[in-house]
Amino acid sequence: MSDLTLTTFDWVPESPRGYVRDIRVRWALEEAGLPYRVASAPFRDRGAAHFSHQPFGQVPWLTDGDISIFESGAILLHLGGLSEKLMPTDAKARSEVIEWLFAGLNSVEMASLPWSLLNFTGEAHDTSVWRMFDDFLKGHRLKHLESVLAQREWLAGAFSVADILMADVLRLVHRFDGLAAFPACSAYVARATARPAFVKAHADQMAHFAAAD
Repeated sequence: MSDLTLTTFDWVPESPRGYVRDIRVRWALEEAGLPYRVASAPFRDRGAAHFSHQPFGQVPWLTDGDISIFESGAILLHLGGLSEKLMPTDAKARSEVIEWLFAGLNSVEMASLPWSLLNFTGEAHDTSVWRMFDDFLKGHRLKHLESVLAQREWLAGAFSVADILMADVLRLVHRFDGLAAFPACSAYVARATARPAFVKAHADQMAHFAAAD
């Protein structure tokens, strides 16, 4: 097993704590029981070394030996290849996990992120912009995901990286009460975040950033 190192910021403001995307990687590593270490990159001074690993100056990135991977979805795919606890080896089951992982990124998060940013900025809810994004997220994404989650515990059979990604995406929506009308989505987030691996990952992220205050 190569040496796995997860790099995140050394510090972030209080508001995004618990939601920085290194939590997806921490969660997966804890679920799989893979040994890893956490390294820090400066939040305020993002230099050439940072951009050499993450060309947009974001976090996280993962190094596995001489491999360096950025983007949380790509990292989860890589980790899925290291542990059957995260992704099955059967071709059909693996394909289903991968399609749901991409659905979380390209269909749900693509709709939820602008909605969440409007909430973060305090955008009034009676504007045309708000109504457009609210309808897109709830009427065109959560409505359909609700019907799926009403019929299954996890997205692709056993718990997988697809659930780590999707649950984390929905967790941010839930932060702003966006799942109030979607009980199956809410229940899905609740059971995912009750898993011991998530509880530890969340606590570790919070402690990491608090230590730099």
